[in-house]
Amino acid sequence: MFSQLKFHSLLVGILLAVSGMQAQKNASRPILPGEVSKHVYTLASDGLLGRKTAGSGIDSAAWYISTQFKCYGLQTVNGSYFQEIGLVQASLGDTNEFSVITPDDTLVLKIKTDFVPFEISGNMPAHAPVVFAGYGITAPEYGYNDYSTIDAQDKIVLILHHEPGECDSNSVFNGARNTKHSLVKSKVDNAIAHGAVGVIIVTDPLNHKLLNPVGFPWPNLSKIIPDDALPIKLSGGLVYDIPVIHAGKSVINLFFGGTDSLLALQKSIDNTLAPASFAFGNLQAKIKTTTLRVPLPARNVVGFLPGKNPKMKNELIVVGAHYDHLGYIKNSSDIDSVFNGADDNASGTAAMLSIARAFSENRKKPSRSVLFIAFTAEELGLYGSQWYVNNPLFPLENTVAMLNFDMVGRNHPDSLFLVGASESPDITALIRKLNKKNKHGLILTDGKFSGGSDHAPFYNKNIPFMFFFSGLHADYHTTADNPALVDFEKVARVAALGHSTAWFIANDKKKYSLNK
Repeated sequence: MFSQLKFHSLLVGILLAVSGMQAQKNASRPILPGEVSKHVYTLASDGLLGRKTAGSGIDSAAWYISTQFKCYGLQTVNGSYFQEIGLVQASLGDTNEFSVITPDDTLVLKIKTDFVPFEISGNMPAHAPVVFAGYGITAPEYGYNDYSTIDAQDKIVLILHHEPGECDSNSVFNGARNTKHSLVKSKVDNAIAHGAVGVIIVTDPLNHKLLNPVGFPWPNLSKIIPDDALPIKLSGGLVYDIPVIHAGKSVINLFFGGTDSLLALQKSIDNTLAPASFAFGNLQAKIKTTTLRVPLPARNVVGFLPGKNPKMKNELIVVGAHYDHLGYIKNSSDIDSVFNGADDNASGTAAMLSIARAFSENRKKPSRSVLFIAFTAEELGLYGSQWYVNNPLFPLENTVAMLNFDMVGRNHPDSLFLVGASESPDITALIRKLNKKNKHGLILTDGKFSGGSDHAPFYNKNIPFMFFFSGLHADYHTTADNPALVDFEKVARVAALGHSTAWFIANDKKKYSLNK
């Protein structure tokens, strides 16, 4: 009697064989190096100015990709090949004030020298008593809560950067690897949840010698930072109403009487994992920051192929790649000043386009629907894919898998990383069977999930995925990442494997597992 595993392996073998016969009967043109070369040379040309979000170069890239989708006969979604995403660019306004009020005096602090607003700081003024809230962390999974002994309602909270045991491999906070609780955003979210009206963050002195305020490196506070080096964020939820500032040593001295006192408190917290939070008595703070936010045009490019099976067509597989890159160096004397991003990620976009073309040309249409997405703003923080999973064009609960292609054209001709092998074991097993024809030297990830590309937001939404990746190289994020260095034969072979994988999933009734 077959075990369930042996039965599924036999079924996969049968389906692969049937799929192969159907592909021969209904085959589209094979994916060849010349096809992907055309896409890479177009997207990575100097004329597209490095495809930085937002700008004329990436707009031209979006138009090119949408034109390809249209030529392939892919359908629009909601009447368009574009999904507009909400981006805002922040700049520092003129009014940024911070003062500490004692019973005897009001001490006015200076921007840049004593404090710097974070890019997420809001425009609502705060005038309130100040409380020390340790690291500003509530982490029940670690039995830790800085707020358990204080009331932060309608207070300004002063908190330490980072987290307990930052450099301690034995720390309950995931050893020496930072957890989400170390992030400024997590600390601010937690402060707001406890009723805080403002946040002051100081660098923790135990592991960091430089206590200068950094916040965000605003161009108008620096002589060397370019005027256009301004933060770009997704609109909604990532910029706050309350003021959030980074304060320096002078502020530490005001509230704690010196760095040594704060250092002792931090050591106590780290050693005991018990809160050392307290109110500063009769000290108050008054904070007013001004950040100006301007909407930026940005868009994902989408092409839709509806499934033909009445029972399966509402299910979806997403095939994606990011098409943005880093832009160019303004006023550069260098001959090569454009970050062409040929491997990162014209190569992945070319693979995705070639897979889309192969699907569309096949006279036999897939049972499940397929959505091809070129994501924008990946280099800024996976914003295009984050926007999609939070504003999906089709229900996420019907999305059975996501395949992501990012940097698939360099290094050894046969090497290919499967990032997500441990998280998506069923998809991994399928790819290994399909790879017997393509014969890539597959390198499976070791169980440590690697984000860093557009599969991550889908993983966070519990969608099985696979990230096709050929590895980093010396030209990564330099102006040397040019089309001439891309191995187009390799990109075509990766795309062929990706197409076989997507085609099988799109015709398989199986629901794929995800390990988290």
